[in-house]
Amino acid sequence: MDPEIWQWIWLAATGIFILGELAMAGSFFLLPFGAGTAVATVLAFSNVSEGLQWVAFVVVSVASLAGLRPLARKLNAQEQPAKVGSTRLIGEIGVVTKDLGAGLTENGSIQIGREEWPAETKDMEHIPTGTRVKVTHIEGTRLVVEAI
Repeated sequence: MDPEIWQWIWLAATGIFILGELAMAGSFFLLPFGAGTAVATVLAFSNVSEGLQWVAFVVVSVASLAGLRPLARKLNAQEQPAKVGSTRLIGEIGVVTKDLGAGLTENGSIQIGREEWPAETKDMEHIPTGTRVKVTHIEGTRLVVEAI
C-alpha cells in the first residue's frame, strides 16, 4: 500500500474518534484512540514506517486510556441525576397556604419557595394553614404531602 495513503487514513480516523468522543461526552473512551491516531498521523506525515506508526498508535492509545479511565470513573461517580419538572419537588419542605384534607370545598395548596402548588395528603387527613409539610410524591398535577 502506498505510504502516503496512511497519512489520510490516520487523519480520518483521528477525526472520527474525536467527533465520536464529542458525541458521547464524558465517557473518555474514544479520546485515547483519537490521541493514538493523532500521533500516528504526525508520524505518517513525517514519513515514518507503517510499523512504527502502528506501534505508536497502540502505545499512545493504551497509555491514554489508562490515564483517562480513573478520571472518567471519578467524574461519573460525582454526577447526580438532574431533577427536572415537578419531580424536583419530591423531598422539599413547604408551608400549607390553604387547608388540606377531606370535606373541604376548595383545593388545598402549599408554598415551596416562591411557588404555590396544589396539594393533598395521602390519607386525606386535615392539615391546617401554616403547617410545615414534606412532599412525598406527585399524583397527576398535585403534590402529595405529609405533615412534619
